[in-house]
Amino acid sequence: MKRCKPASKNSEVIFDLAEKRKELTELEEATIAPDFWSNTQRVQKVNQRIALLRDEVAAYEELALKIEDLQTLLELATEENDESLQNEIVDGLDTVAQRLEQMELRLMLTGEFDENNAILNIHSGAGGIDAQDWAGMLMRMYLRWCDQRGYQTEIVDLTSGDEAGIKGTTILVTGASAYGYLQAEAGVHRLVRLSPYDFNKRRHTSFAAIDVTPEIDDTVEVDIQSEDLRIDFYRASGAGGQHVNVTDSAVRITHKPTGIIVQCQNERSQHKNREIAMKLLRSRLHEKYRAEREAELSKQRSERLDIDFGSQIRSYVLHPYQRVKDLRTNVETGNVNAVLDGALDPFIESYLKMKAQRK
Repeated sequence: MKRCKPASKNSEVIFDLAEKRKELTELEEATIAPDFWSNTQRVQKVNQRIALLRDEVAAYEELALKIEDLQTLLELATEENDESLQNEIVDGLDTVAQRLEQMELRLMLTGEFDENNAILNIHSGAGGIDAQDWAGMLMRMYLRWCDQRGYQTEIVDLTSGDEAGIKGTTILVTGASAYGYLQAEAGVHRLVRLSPYDFNKRRHTSFAAIDVTPEIDDTVEVDIQSEDLRIDFYRASGAGGQHVNVTDSAVRITHKPTGIIVQCQNERSQHKNREIAMKLLRSRLHEKYRAEREAELSKQRSERLDIDFGSQIRSYVLHPYQRVKDLRTNVETGNVNAVLDGALDPFIESYLKMKAQRK
């Protein structure tokens, strides 16, 4: 049995533990300043960073303590020649290995906006009603994944399907490194199943596209000219009841030079919907301009794939067998129901590792 060593100073250097503690202290002190709470966006950003740093420091300290406990247990087992402790030690080492892998994954999120909130867009593609139903299933899957990670979600726009599901939706995901993780999901997702909307119960293939951009704040400069915008107001759609607006409060903004369209109908206030729509537009434009400046990102996004055959990043097969397979990393599982209930971490983690290896 290998000897277990406590976390070393070298590992602290790699993790930048001292630097993280210093930054955490400085940010916590900044929140005491009288004028700190006057800027809502700054408050949200700083509090999110504080929460992230607290989690990272606590995770390291908890892991170091776990390793020290295992070392003590191993020394006791060796001195007493007690083999009964072997299972406990092995289980503890497995736990340490899993936590180290999670910390390693966090360290991979080094992109400029990896720590930011995420704007998740879902669009139904080829496949008619089945595709709209599939888009609705993906929406449920991501909402469940977010809930499991403790992320907050806000559906800022939703267009219902003709008979089932959705044609599209925009979801704001709030939480530490939401964009860093969700960027792995961008692309076309394919579903193969016996269609519940086909009278003959034939097998159908449906497609939906996922687009993910980081939410950016006002500190990031994006050139938006008022004359380049067309702003339309309309009555929000919905399933009926008390949440349906009876005024033209929904907002659609078209950026004429790029053709980018964003909309928000979640709030009763026209002003609030416009504010959120402008936030979405700034994030979409920033991502577009960044893609044009950076060669690697430009190569990835220069040609938008059709939401159709041959363009998918992941396949979800429900018939004639059950399997979910990521076509970029070859990670797969037969537990389709778990994946559709939000068990996406293996796919996200494998993608981020692949991406890190290519840098």
